[in-house]
Amino acid sequence: MKYRIKKSSLFLFSILMLIPSLLLAHTGAGFTSGFLVGLGHPFGGLDHLLAMLAVGIWASQMSDRAVWAVPLTFVGVMLFAAALGIAGIAVPFVEQGILISVLLFGILIAVAARFPLGTSAVIVGLFAIFHGHAHGEEIPAAITGLSYALGFGLATIILHGVGIGFGILFTNSERVPVVRYAGVAITLLGIYLLVP
Repeated sequence: MKYRIKKSSLFLFSILMLIPSLLLAHTGAGFTSGFLVGLGHPFGGLDHLLAMLAVGIWASQMSDRAVWAVPLTFVGVMLFAAALGIAGIAVPFVEQGILISVLLFGILIAVAARFPLGTSAVIVGLFAIFHGHAHGEEIPAAITGLSYALGFGLATIILHGVGIGFGILFTNSERVPVVRYAGVAITLLGIYLLVP
């Protein structure tokens, strides 16, 4: 696949999108709405942050269609699972599923695992259930679920984009091991998160 945008520009843009303060329109406003609370939520936990970056990185290692299909699967399933969390419908082993996702996604990146698109989508969709449910369960009572969900959905897309940008920048060059090393680092951080 030919990328018309310079890789370095895409990566720089992706990094800038990671800075939540740049996403606020007014200085000093803080997180005052459900949308902004949701937008900031994935940036507040290392487990969510790593998993969402990892989905983007892993997608960038696969086929052209996977670059958009795998992250969109994650976002779609995550929003559905968030609705379950908001509605109070229980999903077992949410925290364990989130932590295992970080570990597994790191391993998949480290070994440059390639599966058929459907299999890859099922893998990320399964773990998106845990991430989405946790987001939905953690919604503050004073804000609306829809605006909150839109906020963390956008934040997830941004994090996937950063991961994709990183993967594209380093996969399509002679520095392929950098991407795999990122997978190793994510795996090690996943182990760290798993240890009480």
